[in-house]
Amino acid sequence: MNSFKILSANKQLIIFPILSGIALLLLIGSFFTAIYAASGWNFDNLNGTSPVVNYLVMFLFYVINYFIIVFFNMALVHCTHLYFKGEEVTVRKGLQFSMSRVGVIFSWALFAGTVGTILRAIQENSGAIGRIITGIIGIVWSVATFFVVPVIAYEQLGPIDAFKRSSQLMKQKWGESLGATFSFGIIQILAMFLIAIPLYIIGALAHPLFGIALAIMGAFFILSVMSAAHTIFVSAVYHNITGDPTDHFNKQMIDDLFVKGK
Repeated sequence: MNSFKILSANKQLIIFPILSGIALLLLIGSFFTAIYAASGWNFDNLNGTSPVVNYLVMFLFYVINYFIIVFFNMALVHCTHLYFKGEEVTVRKGLQFSMSRVGVIFSWALFAGTVGTILRAIQENSGAIGRIITGIIGIVWSVATFFVVPVIAYEQLGPIDAFKRSSQLMKQKWGESLGATFSFGIIQILAMFLIAIPLYIIGALAHPLFGIALAIMGAFFILSVMSAAHTIFVSAVYHNITGDPTDHFNKQMIDDLFVKGK
């Protein structure tokens, strides 16, 4: 795929999903430690915690989580934009661009965190039907926000308008059905079988824990590569449908990857 070719030509771009992954692991670790400490180092004490407090903590986690993901994805999108324009690509330029857009990134994180918390609350308090409904809404949300990162990067829109714009771009071009994400999923699964599992087997010959460690490292690398390739793809598609096509992706090929809406 062209995304992997671009990543191969600009290997430094893999640093963005790696940094994002490390930051998310630190976030999860810090929240886990803080919650454990607040419970007096006994999770049984959390049973009496107010639901309001629980949802506030959840909201804070979602906001920071979305901020981290969008920050590094935007840096990668901008580096891809520079590459398409034939300009020098550096990690520094990507990070500087994201820093210049930190306000809108935070605004989007607040919006997405609010949506995520509301959906989680509905899911936890509406039984099986609520889980089905929120699952459907989650799929629609993923499709509608497909172009959000390049939109908030280059179109100077707030979170709600960015959501509407991303949804509009998706709907006017391909309807509401997105087929491209499945190809990345299949590649990711195959990579896990071809890399992570063999690494575990090789490591386990010395010690099971060593095998697990190698498998985790392999899986982390695969997820980083797939995340970078997917973000590059999103950037390329965005450029094509906004009238700024790139020489690295054929427009007809991009159209064929999607299931056109009626």
